[in-house]
Amino acid sequence: MLTTPLAERIRPTTLEGYLSQSHLVGENGTLRRHIINGNVPSLILWGPPGTGKTTLAQIIAQESKRPFYTLSAINSGVKDIREVIDKAKNAGGLFTSSNPILFIDEIHRFSKSQQDSLLAAVEKGWVTLIGATTENPSFEVIPALLSRCQVYVLEAFSKEDLIALLERAMKVDKSLASKTIKLQQTNALLRISGGDARKLLNVFELIVNSQEGDSIVITDKIVLEQVQSNPARYDKTGEQHYDIISAFIKSIRGSDPNAAVYWLARMIEGGEDLKFIARRLLILASEDIGNANPTALIMANNAFQAVSTIGYPESRIILSQCAIYLATSIKSNASYMAINKAQQLVKQTGDLSVPLGLRNAPTKLMKDLGYGDTYKYAHDHPGNFAHYDFLPEEISRTTLFQPGNNPREKVQKEFLQKRWKDHYDYRENKE
Repeated sequence: MLTTPLAERIRPTTLEGYLSQSHLVGENGTLRRHIINGNVPSLILWGPPGTGKTTLAQIIAQESKRPFYTLSAINSGVKDIREVIDKAKNAGGLFTSSNPILFIDEIHRFSKSQQDSLLAAVEKGWVTLIGATTENPSFEVIPALLSRCQVYVLEAFSKEDLIALLERAMKVDKSLASKTIKLQQTNALLRISGGDARKLLNVFELIVNSQEGDSIVITDKIVLEQVQSNPARYDKTGEQHYDIISAFIKSIRGSDPNAAVYWLARMIEGGEDLKFIARRLLILASEDIGNANPTALIMANNAFQAVSTIGYPESRIILSQCAIYLATSIKSNASYMAINKAQQLVKQTGDLSVPLGLRNAPTKLMKDLGYGDTYKYAHDHPGNFAHYDFLPEEISRTTLFQPGNNPREKVQKEFLQKRWKDHYDYRENKE
């Protein structure tokens, strides 16, 4: 009887067999070029569960013919890290031109001291570090280590990728290939997987093994019956993780504190990472409230710091207070829309020259060339304001920020209209 999970049995070992992540390892993928050229840098693979992070790390080692060492952040300490680095130095860096690869799964679970212990090995090239994480490395990886690594983002599998994965499994796995399997309906399988390839294969194998005989039919009804007979209270690494945090954020954005605390309770009772919840509140405070209530960002940041300091169960109270405050706050996405428009404009217009009047002039030559000549120092003028074109000439008078129709941003709009009425388009408020 086979005991190795299906996902492990059909794990690809080459780039050609690797499905999804075409933006990284497809024909024109940025990471593929590094792999083929043999110039793989230390890197962090960031993406949801079941998107092929471990598989990709193994393929990189296989393709580059390097020794491969692996650690799990769940059960490894500084001593384990040092032992592996010593082995890697002896096996690779001192005797061959290709340094070994050290793969660390769930690197976000490493403490600061554990991450610090990796710095010298990465800096001196004793190992090429590949870390895998489901959490934002900007928050969970120390800056010194992050600066030495490239970050590559893996995306959840698309519907087409998941179907291709099922077809591949039925073809290459001996156990499945010996049966006649008909994928009559796949909506339930795909929905339950949530873009997680590992989960998809585990559920698929469960469904196949639940039916007798060698002629198997997969329907949505059969899938739901089997999965519901083995319910998960809260899958904090799968579909519910993303669905419930989505419901939580949308409830706060929609100014419903009752729904907000309900979804918060669902996550808490399910064992969700409380810092993950706090980070999402911090993002929402700026994205959905912004300058309509600047205190929201202060509240969310303080909540994040408090949750990082105070453990469960008391931190649940802090999260509840913050969620209710944000839900009952005036909303505005003006700052969020402004940076989106600005980034899009930069992509469209490229690197426009900084106007001469705004350039720094630390040398006589620069001053002679006119750097800073026309600049008007605001504090030398009435009302601490002097009309000046601060944008490049090619995009002059482009309005990127449009204040919202709430008390605080109405004040901002009035302030801007008085100074820039004939320059930028600050539309009148519509009550």
